[in-house]
Amino acid sequence: MRLWPFRRAPRIGYPATEDLLVTEDLLRRNVEDVLAVRERQIRGGIIVFRGELRMAPGRALDLLVARFREFGYTPFVRADRDGVAIQAWPLAETVERQRVGLNVILFLLTCASTLAAGWFFTGSPAFDALRASTSPTRFLAGAPFAVTLMAILGVHEFGHYFTARYYKASVSLPYFIPAPPPFLFGTLGAIIRMRSPARDRNSLFDIAAAGPLAGLLIALPAIFLGLEWSTVAPIPPGETIVFGNSILMRALVHLRFGPIPEGLMVFTHPIADAAWAGFFVTALNLFPVGQLDGGRIAYALFGQRHRTVGVVTFVALLLLGAVTGSMNWVVWAGLLFFMVGFHHSPPLDDLTPLSSGRRMLGLLCLILLILLIPPVPVQMG
Repeated sequence: MRLWPFRRAPRIGYPATEDLLVTEDLLRRNVEDVLAVRERQIRGGIIVFRGELRMAPGRALDLLVARFREFGYTPFVRADRDGVAIQAWPLAETVERQRVGLNVILFLLTCASTLAAGWFFTGSPAFDALRASTSPTRFLAGAPFAVTLMAILGVHEFGHYFTARYYKASVSLPYFIPAPPPFLFGTLGAIIRMRSPARDRNSLFDIAAAGPLAGLLIALPAIFLGLEWSTVAPIPPGETIVFGNSILMRALVHLRFGPIPEGLMVFTHPIADAAWAGFFVTALNLFPVGQLDGGRIAYALFGQRHRTVGVVTFVALLLLGAVTGSMNWVVWAGLLFFMVGFHHSPPLDDLTPLSSGRRMLGLLCLILLILLIPPVPVQMG
């Protein structure tokens, strides 16, 4: 789901001014063949060199990372007014022991909570019959929903994980978040924690986009299979929980059943319900705000203008909630504002532009967001 921001370094007692001056001189000697230095500055514990690069940003970063490491600094290469700034941050690369036991426990708890949630999603005759059983196997009645949803979330998270490892970024294993009843789906998704900044916009984009696209590789076959096993029947009396249709879901339902006659509705198979939840989670993560997957994609696409994109998205969510009367979007907008925010940490190399192919894929991700959003996610029908 969300790529948790890389862990900030603990508060550091910066060296005394005279020590910083010595370090600044040492770093300058290691920078001068990379950058034609015309200005130097010390801001707190950060040492900044401004000037013009003597080589391509990627090559410059390769040299500086190796050189700065022995002094306990990490270089950030950024545009700065009419030139380039190389910022030396006292950030050592974080290497933490993986506490795999916690990941496994959370995974097992989430399997149990989604299995419990799946108990309430009926429509699979073979598994529905288990509910009447007196044996322990009756608890497997929620398996079609739980297995499908966990597969979508798992592939999504490991899409992030393996792409990050490919780029040699420091990243944690997925942390699944269980949510027992009354939470509808039995989980609040999952996160992985980025322990180091991305190298450049291209790797940032690949790590962010890999999760949603990988998850869709499971969700799309699941929705086709689930709809194939779904049925059309008369609307039952009383209130029922109805999942809203996104543009994509409406098209897929029409493709499978054609126009639904008045007084009838589609009774979805639990696998289709899990696929809907997978689509919904993907849509939430594709919002171009802060540290969400979509926020990282927005940074890769728009650079420093990503904050404006995030603010516009926040306002659009409030308007969507007002127009549709759905408090779901108002609540989500509030969570984004108070818990996610609009900030995004830059990559080490903020100069190398995003490739044209990735720009096209980024626009496709934004289109996917529009296709996957249900105007009213859940309502009583």
